[in-house]
This record gives sequence, C-alpha cells and structure tokens, in this order.
Amino acid sequence: MKKIIRVAALGGALALTLGACGSAPEDDATATAGAGSSDFKACMVSDEGGFDDKSFNQSGAEGLERAKAELGITTVLVESQAVTDFGPNVTNLVNQGCNLVIGVGFMLEDAIEEAAVANPDVEFALVDSGFSDADFNPVTYDNAKPLLFDTQEAAFLAGYAAAGMSKTGKVATFGGIQLPSVSIFMDGFADGVAEYNEDNGANVEVFGWDKDAQTGSFTGDFENQANGQNLAKGFIDQGVDVIMPVAGPVGLGAAAAAQEAGDVMIIGVDADWFETAPDYSSIILTSVIKEIGQAVFDTVDQAVAGNFSSEAYVGTLENAGIDIAPFHDFETAVPSELADNIEALKASIIAGDLTVDSPSANS
Repeated sequence: MKKIIRVAALGGALALTLGACGSAPEDDATATAGAGSSDFKACMVSDEGGFDDKSFNQSGAEGLERAKAELGITTVLVESQAVTDFGPNVTNLVNQGCNLVIGVGFMLEDAIEEAAVANPDVEFALVDSGFSDADFNPVTYDNAKPLLFDTQEAAFLAGYAAAGMSKTGKVATFGGIQLPSVSIFMDGFADGVAEYNEDNGANVEVFGWDKDAQTGSFTGDFENQANGQNLAKGFIDQGVDVIMPVAGPVGLGAAAAAQEAGDVMIIGVDADWFETAPDYSSIILTSVIKEIGQAVFDTVDQAVAGNFSSEAYVGTLENAGIDIAPFHDFETAVPSELADNIEALKASIIAGDLTVDSPSANS
C-alpha cells in the first residue's frame, strides 16, 4: 500500500501541501436513519482507534450522527480493527450504495483514493490527508474532498500555555506514529514554548520533539495505552509536568501516568478531553481541538444539497475549524496575564500578523 510505504520510508515527515487553501462484515456496521425522509446515505470508516477513541474518530462519528438527526439521512459507520480492514471496509460501503463515504485518518488515504478512482459516481471525503500519486505528488479528484486542519496554530497557543503553567520548566509532547497530521501538532507546540521563552526571558525545555530536525518520541501505534503510559512516565521521571500526547487512545495512557504522578497536567488533542475523557478532567489543562464533527457535517450537508466540492477544506483559527479548549478546572489557576497573552496571540494569528509555520501545514 502506498500509504504504508510512505510511513515506513519517510517516517511521516513528508506533508502534502495543497494550494487551494479484518474484513468488513455487515455485522460490524451500524446503520441508522434520521428523522424525516431521504434516500441519501452517508457512510464512515474509522481507523484502528475506533469510534470510541475519545478523539478524532469519535468527533467524526458525532458529525455524521448530527447529519442523520438534522438532515434526515441514513448513516452507516464501520470500525476498522486493523490496517488490512481499510480497503474492504470502504468497498463494503460502496457496495451498500452509500452516496458519500468518509474515511477518518491519514492512514485511509489509499483505500479512499482507490475507491474514488474506481467509483466516479460516488463521493468521498478524507479526514487529515490530501491525495497523492505513486510518487507522492499531490493530486485531486472531482469526487474526493480532503478535510484538513492547520492544527499548528492552536497547538502554538497550547504550547504557550504549557510553558506558562509549568513549575519545573520542562514540558513534553509525543506522537503515536510520525505522520504529518501528528507532527503538525508537535511543531506548533514547540513554537509556542519558544514564543513564551522569548516573551518572558524564560528557558522552558521541550522534551519529545525537535522541530528543526523533525525528530522526536513516538510510541509506534495509536492503540496501546500502555505504550503511552510508559513513555509519559519517562518524561515525568525527568521532571516534565505538562504533556501533550498526539496519539489517539494511546494518549489516555499518558493521562493515566500524569494522574498517578499527581502534579502533572495533560493537554488533549482533537477533542476537548475535559468533556470526552472525564476520568482525567482534573488534570486537563486545555485541549487542541479540531472541529472534525463540524467539517463532516458541512461536507454531508453540501453533498445532500448537490453542492459537493472536491476543494480541500482547511480548518484554521480564522474560520474556527480549530481552537483551544477552555481551561475548565484550571481557570482560576491560570494567571490572567498568561490568559490575556494567549488571547492576544490568537488574535494576531487570525489577523495574519503572526504566522505559525510547519512543514506539515496545509494552507
């Protein structure tokens, strides 16, 4: 598979820059119809994390279920248990007569792209990746839409917050697999810490990621929470007291390690972990949110109305496609000056006065 080859050969450092801004048995699928009547069927395939990952798969499913409820369509959701499920799952949905098939996650590029080429009358969307040819050059298809997010902007704000709240002067980030959709978070986080240091004459250290070298710490998967817990423990043993795991369910292992340590904060990703991972709400400083659910809903809404477009959607702070979550339980602990500076930086990014760059940026 092209995607697997890319990950193995390049370690995920290659990004696609877009100028426009087991098997799948039917028993594994959940089909539901919303209020009202419609012959439109919108379908979704998860990556290995599943739809209860408290992260981007879950957010995607919530967007699809909202479309079911508000648009009166039929929906089908199929979970993947392994990489080998991706192709069969997508084919299964095409064979079920889905009008729109959405793949959640970078790793589904091959399966979605191959299906789009083979089924020009079916519309497709892909979360967290564009499309590429055999040489990894960006390509577009009339019936396939990338749903992308410049999360480095919001992660920058989270990194600034982490540096400002650290008592030890040591913060960390790590990933599941080194993919552009993962390292883009880590780039923004590192830059946010650097900005805090420059603004305040501080020297907060970042563990787990070197932006210049594009190298860092990865568990090698998005499923095994024990791997995240062990990696986080290693950081904590070195004095780290704020960690941003970019690893889907693996990140919950880091949260468990932080909770056990008692004096370590976690920054969630993709969704607001204060809401989606309530067992760890007391240690969630903030989260870097991708509004995947909204992007999915809008894509379905456009397709139902006959206005599907292959133009890439890119979520930014400016269009509210990304953001950082409230500080929730830490609201009173975050100094007002720090909170004000974060809001000012956010405004500067939105205004175009401050650019947060990443080799994996989409816009």
